[in-house]
Amino acid sequence: MDGGRIAVQVEDKVVRVKNMKLEGRLDGRLESPGSSRERLMEFGFDYCYWSVDPQGPNYASQEEVFQDLGVSVLAGASEGYNVCLFATPLDLRPGSVNFIEIYNERVRDLLRPADQKKPVSLRVREHPEKGPYVQGLSQHVVSDYKQAVDLLEEGIANRITAATHIHDASSRSHAIFTIQYTQAILENNLPSEIVSKINLVDLAGSERADPHYCRDRITEGANINKSLVTLGIVISTLAQNSQMFSSSQSINSVASEGEGSTVGSQSSSLSGSGRRHCFIPYRDSVLTWLLKDSLGGNSKTIMIATISPSCSSYNETLSTLRYAAHARNIVNKPRVNEDANVKLIRELREEIDRLKSMLLSFEMRRNLSPSLSDERDGSFSDIVLQNELKVEQLTRDWSDSWGDKRALLEQYGVDINQDRAGVLIHSLLPHLVALDRDVLSTGITIYHLPY
Repeated sequence: MDGGRIAVQVEDKVVRVKNMKLEGRLDGRLESPGSSRERLMEFGFDYCYWSVDPQGPNYASQEEVFQDLGVSVLAGASEGYNVCLFATPLDLRPGSVNFIEIYNERVRDLLRPADQKKPVSLRVREHPEKGPYVQGLSQHVVSDYKQAVDLLEEGIANRITAATHIHDASSRSHAIFTIQYTQAILENNLPSEIVSKINLVDLAGSERADPHYCRDRITEGANINKSLVTLGIVISTLAQNSQMFSSSQSINSVASEGEGSTVGSQSSSLSGSGRRHCFIPYRDSVLTWLLKDSLGGNSKTIMIATISPSCSSYNETLSTLRYAAHARNIVNKPRVNEDANVKLIRELREEIDRLKSMLLSFEMRRNLSPSLSDERDGSFSDIVLQNELKVEQLTRDWSDSWGDKRALLEQYGVDINQDRAGVLIHSLLPHLVALDRDVLSTGITIYHLPY
């Protein structure tokens, strides 16, 4: 279990409030303008940053935010965990990347090939093990930081923006930039392969209906609000389920420490009745569906809530803080994304070590007592031998698989990502490339044409 970390960053870059008096403090309190003491609200978060005035004594730069949050994101990803960071970019590592925007509840590829001038709406599917994914999304291999940043900037330039009463170029969509890379190594004849995924999520701000807007702006705002409302419902439901789970765990612990069976039965009835988890409506919005793993699933999640110190933004600030307060109660279940065969090899190795220790212990006892039977000794030896043969075969298959991939890449100059979704061919000979579109398959075939 892992609880997400929540940070609040106070900043105001909007031109319309430059000449207004900005008052703010980082004591976790929010006070309504001209309000009484009863309307003073308190919130608790893991980090708070004041990023309004660079000349101020408490000013927090993006470098400071990165040191507090971004470093841990990269550390978690290097260990094989999925990581999700809402609202801000961070340092990037080599791997494959993709970039999408969710515009009017439709998914668009921000890194689509230049020859596809007309935007194409992509479909969202769900893999039984890997979770939701975007079908037909282009994957781009990067080998260094600059390539990743160039793709990030290219995608940002392709996002849909429009002028509103707040911004001259307001984002009209949500965006998700995903980095995925595989780490594989063979050390001491023991393979290791983990796959990590980092989601960088930029959420569009909530919209107020304005009669002076054109129909497109009103439709965009309605869809933005719909996805944000669904996100709020999902976060609230997850927080409620997490609190119910925590309370039931505490009741069960009290019951186990009770002296009589009556206490245990009463506690069990309390924890069993009326404490069923609520349904989580992930599919009510494309945004929440794609972020299913990041919200209560297999991911370490960090949210940065950006608020304004301006009194004119009080309602938006209050809504954002409530979002973040609910998100702080969500408990995720991150796990290391290890290759199934590699995991089996490791478990077999552990079983072999355990059996060898048992065999050694049995031989020591047999030396002390020669009357012990040799049948158990023989059975242990047979199991150890069988497991060692399995480990040897699986390790050989794994090494051959990676060797074949490397040879194919070197022979034909192919750059291809782990999911086989994006391919770049540098061969000078005429050829055809066949890819299996099934996400469960990793097949690739190159046919050279005679000429």
